[in-house]
Amino acid sequence: MSVAAAPSRPLGRTRLRELFPGRRPLLFAGLAAMLVMVGIAALGLGATRIPAARVAAILVEAAAGQPTQGGDVLIVLQVRLPRLLLGLLVGAALASSGALMQGLFRNPLADPGLVGVSAGAALAAAATIVLGDALLTPLLGALPFGLLPVGAFAGGLLTTLALYRIATRGGRTSMATMLLAGVAFGALSGAVMGLFSYVSDDRQLRDLTFWSLGSLSGATWTKIAAAAPFILPGLVLTPFLARGLNGLTLGEAEAYHLGVPVQRVKALAILLVAVAVGASVACAGMIGFVGIVVPHVLRLLAGPDHRMLLPASAMLGAALVVAADTVARTIAAPAELPIGILTAAIGAPFFLWLLLRRQGGLVL
Repeated sequence: MSVAAAPSRPLGRTRLRELFPGRRPLLFAGLAAMLVMVGIAALGLGATRIPAARVAAILVEAAAGQPTQGGDVLIVLQVRLPRLLLGLLVGAALASSGALMQGLFRNPLADPGLVGVSAGAALAAAATIVLGDALLTPLLGALPFGLLPVGAFAGGLLTTLALYRIATRGGRTSMATMLLAGVAFGALSGAVMGLFSYVSDDRQLRDLTFWSLGSLSGATWTKIAAAAPFILPGLVLTPFLARGLNGLTLGEAEAYHLGVPVQRVKALAILLVAVAVGASVACAGMIGFVGIVVPHVLRLLAGPDHRMLLPASAMLGAALVVAADTVARTIAAPAELPIGILTAAIGAPFFLWLLLRRQGGLVL
């Protein structure tokens, strides 16, 4: 259907309830089954393959508190299980953040990276790798690995606070101003990161490259304990914004007259995105396109109702990141590919397809 023949317009609440009502329970059941299958594959596949029955037995014995021994037990409980849980957290955070940003901008092409959170976190991580290594190592010795995610998280949060101050005037936040400021800051961050790459040595350059492409290889129980308090509350609070985001599809003025606290919804959504994406980049580096691909696929399958879209995006995003990580560490085992290569290989063609579809005048 062309835009000229039937202009695209937001859907009201009644229409939203009518979109595929019978498919939603089936969709959530399918996503839950996908998570289970992907989790079992992630725990069993790798340089050392462990049968699914043995994986289940190890998990049951560990849950029951029974002492277990063996190399496969160490691999499952201390290597692959933390990696699986971190992948679930990061994937859910990135995908739900993408759904939030698309709802705020009322544009299916929006992405968490547009607001500058990822760029700020990556810039702070690059500064920690290059400047911290050069300035602090002579004083403190080897820098602790935990300093890198702390710096990345702080950079993402400070960037978001700065962008929010730039875009807020008279108690109202302009999403267009925040978008443009985020794009400008992303370009500036890219230039500074290029400078860091130019002045870094070989070891620092390898760290920068690996960080910029994303990986779950550094997953530990300590890192999960540090990331979960930031990501899990956001995943719990995000569905409560569904009604406000549904109202915003009609426009800010219309949403205000429907009783939606527009400024509060925007501020809370921006804060949740900042915390979730900042913590994700801090733990796993830059993993692109998850925030744009997952919500749009679900929107095509079951409609734009955020009551369905937000929790479903978290589930599908978690499954996608874990699946990509499993492929990344098995396709060239014992070597490991960065996750960002796989997500970009999938997400970039999908993004181009979206652009071409919109350019052709088709309703999304």
